[in-house]
Amino acid sequence: MESTRRRALRPAGGAVGWRAPELQVLEARAAATAAAVPAQAARAAAFRPRWPGLQSSRLSVRMAAVAAEARVFLEVRRRLQSALLILGDSKEGGLPMAVSVTPSSLRMQSPGGCTELRLPAGVRLAPSTCRGLQHVPGDGLHLRLHARAESRPELISVFNQSSQDQECCTFYCQSCGEVIIRDRMLLRVLPLPGDNWGALVDEWCCHPDPFANKQLHPRENDCFTGDCFYLVNLKSDLWQPRPEGAPVETHHLSSENHLKLKPKANTKVICKRCKVMLGETVSSETTKFYMTEIIILPSERNFPIIPRSQFVQSVLAQCVVELSSARSTFRFTIQGHDDKVYILLWLLNSDSLVIESLGQYTNIKKFPVLEDVLKPDSNSACNAVKVLYQPCIKSRNAELSSLWENDLSVHSLTLPSTTCLELLLILSKSNATLPPSLRCMNSFQVAFLKM
Repeated sequence: MESTRRRALRPAGGAVGWRAPELQVLEARAAATAAAVPAQAARAAAFRPRWPGLQSSRLSVRMAAVAAEARVFLEVRRRLQSALLILGDSKEGGLPMAVSVTPSSLRMQSPGGCTELRLPAGVRLAPSTCRGLQHVPGDGLHLRLHARAESRPELISVFNQSSQDQECCTFYCQSCGEVIIRDRMLLRVLPLPGDNWGALVDEWCCHPDPFANKQLHPRENDCFTGDCFYLVNLKSDLWQPRPEGAPVETHHLSSENHLKLKPKANTKVICKRCKVMLGETVSSETTKFYMTEIIILPSERNFPIIPRSQFVQSVLAQCVVELSSARSTFRFTIQGHDDKVYILLWLLNSDSLVIESLGQYTNIKKFPVLEDVLKPDSNSACNAVKVLYQPCIKSRNAELSSLWENDLSVHSLTLPSTTCLELLLILSKSNATLPPSLRCMNSFQVAFLKM
């Protein structure tokens, strides 16, 4: 590998071209039997020190038809104004390749074909700042450079109180589109207080808390929002969740009372059409719906068909970003409604823009939850949050999970158990599509949740 001084890249016509030393050796050998393919540097306007105006936030990636698909991975950090670019070939060892970097595109030329990646309109690279060029076995060429991307659109909660209050909303099952609550007029949409609000009252108020040990229940036209659930009142709705059949449980009420039989409560709320768990009954009138299972829209809008994995990622990513901003907590335990911890999640950053051209991953196509993200044309550009995670199923990481559960700085998120398994599968798929050198950090696995 070249020394630090000799790694400097010289821009030519606004583009930067290089060939790794290892690839130059292969090219020299190939020249004996075939004419070397000349490097074709992309023609572009000279890079200006001042960033050009960013006109659009629309993300799009266009790949040229290639004989041998090249692997491209680009992570842009908005706050740091930097980018990590990894260029690799699908074949072990690679072929001679000439790479050109311009402010708005990447171009890779090899004997097997040409790959061109056009960056989103709001993203600009600074070719003259390329540094840290190195070849990582199994990954390809790594380099870092300055980059500029438009600010990420602000997160909009499901309920925008200024526009959606006092209008009729319809609650849908996200999995199948079944109407759960139709034309509900929501007069109040209020966030529930945090878990430690009672301790704050005791600390700052001179009088005892009059609402201690009392649950907050919404009225008929109210909707309370928690970290990852909604509380609504179903008293006036024709559709009422019915407890499923449950075994009879024996209770001894006291030493003086006779033996009494009481049916074991089953609080699950199940979709009538697809039988997916939507939430739980809190009382005879109040029902808790999980955000990962329900879509709430104004009644005049039609039900949108959103791929399951895309919806779960987006909801959870927005949830952890909002919690990290409001409570300065970055570690989360993802537990099921059965109180079992399934995933330990650690938020690294929320300002990433990921652009990638993926290969084929046929080994996990059999899972329906991933069908929408495993298409032959898997080129994508998206906003994402970067997380570390550890699975806790089958007693894995039990000691670490116990430490996190007893740590006050760790926040717990409860979802249906099946959704926890879906999320673990999504994280595993994201980890598998990353370049090998980026898949692990210390003892944790790395993944991106797309927003």
